[in-house]
Amino acid sequence: MPERDSELVHDGEQWLSARPEDIFNMTERSRKYLFHIVEELERRNMPTELALLPFIESAFNPQAVSRAKAAGMWQFIPSTGKRYLLKQNAFRDDRRDVLASTRAALDYLQKLYGMFGDWNLALAAYNWGEGSVGRAIAKNQRKNLGTGYLDLSMPMETRFYIPKLLAMKNIVADPDRFNVKLPHIGNHPYFDSVIIRRDIDVALAAKLAEVPLADFKALNPSINRPVILTAGTPQILLPWDHATHFHRN
Repeated sequence: MPERDSELVHDGEQWLSARPEDIFNMTERSRKYLFHIVEELERRNMPTELALLPFIESAFNPQAVSRAKAAGMWQFIPSTGKRYLLKQNAFRDDRRDVLASTRAALDYLQKLYGMFGDWNLALAAYNWGEGSVGRAIAKNQRKNLGTGYLDLSMPMETRFYIPKLLAMKNIVADPDRFNVKLPHIGNHPYFDSVIIRRDIDVALAAKLAEVPLADFKALNPSINRPVILTAGTPQILLPWDHATHFHRN
């Protein structure tokens, strides 16, 4: 994405770097998901800074739920989730699913970039809604005003949204400059996808994989019930080395 040096970005850098423990914990949480997200972005030839968006949306917590009922790492509201084929029922909520929600978020961001031709406007639309950004652009066009991200009148949350992402990008790119310590995240897959062929209890699946239940739920956060039904959930995610344990056991 284009560099943007502004007071808002500097404010974001100061605000985030004043919370080094929060940044460390968020990054530690992201290690389960980041490699997959970056791979998907590179495969689609999208800016890899977008891999940091869940820091801003949910602090990389796939169980996060907002006041507006947005859920998951990528914070889909129910209606947008349905539009991007994320199932939501008593047994599962794909807005929290690692693979499905990432696919849907990148589909949505690509669509928004196609609509507006600018990543800053696409991100503003992701936060504020495509209709709101479209109306703000049309309003400025009627007044013969600029239609770039900085030209539009928008809520303060959206105004700070992109500078916060760019601030996070700058901190990740050069943590020493901000006196921030980041955990090492290996450049290799964290999880493997495993086909399941019969209904199974969540606790039993975790036991067979020799994975702590909390870690199992962190990789499979879409499951709403203590049992996994193969009819709706034909695969589970397991830490890479534990897929073999699961099959063997």
